[in-house]
Amino acid sequence: MEMKNAVTGLSALAHEGRLKAFRLLVRAGHDGIAAGELARRLEVPPNTLSSNLAILSHAGLIESRRAGKSVIYSVQYAHMTALLQFLMEDCCGGSTEICTPLRELALACGAADT
Repeated sequence: MEMKNAVTGLSALAHEGRLKAFRLLVRAGHDGIAAGELARRLEVPPNTLSSNLAILSHAGLIESRRAGKSVIYSVQYAHMTALLQFLMEDCCGGSTEICTPLRELALACGAADT
């Protein structure tokens, strides 16, 4: 991942409302959540949510699809993984005890996703 893409992704997540929405979408998995349901769960007005989702989408962290009259949002897991890998690239300086818990967490999340 290029630095510019990482900065865009991290900037998108550097807001409480967007981070809450993103985390809720991560928990929802590949099925995602309809925009109206997302607004209800987050207790935010639809226009606020729409702005936050547009920023996350522009950063490549989420995607949307139509399902009847609903718009379903879900996480772009490949982009999320690339961002996490970018953050971990230079991790540990050879001290595996630092990165082992993070690696185990990543593996657990990956196993739950399949």
